[in-house]
Order: sequence, then C-alpha cells, then structure tokens
Amino acid sequence: MMDLFLRARIGIFVAIAGMLFYPTTYAEDIEASDYQEVEWTQLMPEEDLAALLNPPDYLAAIEDGSQEDSVEAFGNQEFDNEATNRFQQALTSTQVVKTFENKPIRIPGFIVPLESSESQMVTEFFIVPYFGACIHMPPPPPNQIIYVSIEQGVELESLYDPFWFEGTLAIDTTENAMGTAAYRLDHVNVKPYEG
Repeated sequence: MMDLFLRARIGIFVAIAGMLFYPTTYAEDIEASDYQEVEWTQLMPEEDLAALLNPPDYLAAIEDGSQEDSVEAFGNQEFDNEATNRFQQALTSTQVVKTFENKPIRIPGFIVPLESSESQMVTEFFIVPYFGACIHMPPPPPNQIIYVSIEQGVELESLYDPFWFEGTLAIDTTENAMGTAAYRLDHVNVKPYEG
C-alpha cells in the first residue's frame, strides 16, 4: 500500500501536466442534464439509515483509538437489544436501493485507489463519501461505497481531493482488502469538485 502512495506522490507532477493537456472525461454520450444528482444517503435503504442515525448510547463512552473503537470489535459482540443489533447489521449492509439500477447519476466523493497503471493513473478505485474512508478509518457500509474500473485511468494528485463522478450506476458487489462496494459506476466521467 505504501508503494501505491509513494508512486502517487511521484506522479503528482505528471498528473498536473496531464490535467492541463487532457480533460478527464470518459462518459459515453450522456448529456449533463441526464444525470440525477444523488446524495450518499439516497443509496442506503431507509431502514439502514434509520439504524445508523440511532447508535447505541454506550458507543459515546468508548475512547477514540482504544481497542474497543473499531467496527470489528463492535461486530464481534452479541447484543440482546434489537436496535443495537440493527445498528450493527447496518454497518456492514450490502442492501441497496434498486431504483438506482442502470440510472445515470452524479455524486460527489473521494477516491480510494485500488490499482494503478505504470504511468501512475488510478485504474481501479472506490468512491467513498468522506476523506480517509478505508484508509485512515474503517470503511463505510458497502452500500456507501461505489467501485470503478477505468482502463485509461484517472489522475489523482492527492487523496484529499474531492471529485464529481458521473456515470451509470449498477448494483454489483465488489470485495477488496480495502472494503466492499455494493455498487459499481460504469461509463465514468470524473471532474474536480466545485461546490
């Protein structure tokens, strides 16, 4: 993993030069007005969202960075409380919103690199709703991760950079050491995020 980050840093100059001369657009002939702008919570079934918005009270007492402060530690416990069990299930839920199947969407997010080419282009990645997901903190639920594979790759200057992603959403589970995605985005157009 460090090798990927080192190569990303070395490729910054190449990436900046490439952005000046080559627009980052890969989408098929879909008009900009055809994309439905989607918020991340819309990709989560209502029952999962409700469970995550109602965390167990004792979680607030867990010290940040402690052994108890992990999804794995929480997931290995058994609870008698139905709300806590539902919260626990929602953290790893692969349930999706089927109405988004094959819909052209536009969504903001961050790139978690999975594979890159020899020319330092990120060719496979997860789109996640917040910086550091899967890298500096536990991954979001699978229904909050979108998998992308782009043969020509995307230039990534920094993991901190947000982007707009446009493409056709598919329901497809992809597992990787970094996390599990319940969605896939095809015919992808990547643009720098502008509020």
